[in-house]
Amino acid sequence: MWWLDGRPLRRLALRLAGVGAAGAMVAGCFQPLYGDASFTASPSVAAAMTTVDVNQIAAANGTPLSRIAVEVRNKLLFGLTGGGPASPPAYRLNITLTANNISVIVDINSGRPDTENYALNANYTLQDLKSGKPVLASQTFARVSYDIPGQAQRFARARGLRDAEDRAAQLIADNIRARLASFFVAGT
Repeated sequence: MWWLDGRPLRRLALRLAGVGAAGAMVAGCFQPLYGDASFTASPSVAAAMTTVDVNQIAAANGTPLSRIAVEVRNKLLFGLTGGGPASPPAYRLNITLTANNISVIVDINSGRPDTENYALNANYTLQDLKSGKPVLASQTFARVSYDIPGQAQRFARARGLRDAEDRAAQLIADNIRARLASFFVAGT
């Protein structure tokens, strides 16, 4: 009987042993992206990211965008330094933000929105302080939806919008941080 024959089990064991051996050989080729140690002569990504000085994000005082600009900058500073002290700056990051709301679902009886999307767009440039030239220019975006749970709850829309703004700010900061990490690893 074919299922009592040991050939399929031997083939499976040999395949698994081959995969395990290949995995063991390349395991030393990888290093954590945000780790402290670097296997190359260049500084680690975590150390390089602490040298980025994040400029104040321009927004008119007293506007909702000014609060979001501060939120993005604070989240980005914490993400770049890990809450520790920053190193002497070697790069400067300039960011511009634009935001808008889009009604997605509108109640047909009242004409008021039930669900809205909050859109936050960011253009950013990383500038080398020694040469004064931009070394990286890119853009990112965040789209966050929020519900407005009825007409009787007076502040539900304002609270939903604020939560959406905070989530979008976190997404923008995470996207920029990931792109900067990619730049410090690959140089492009």
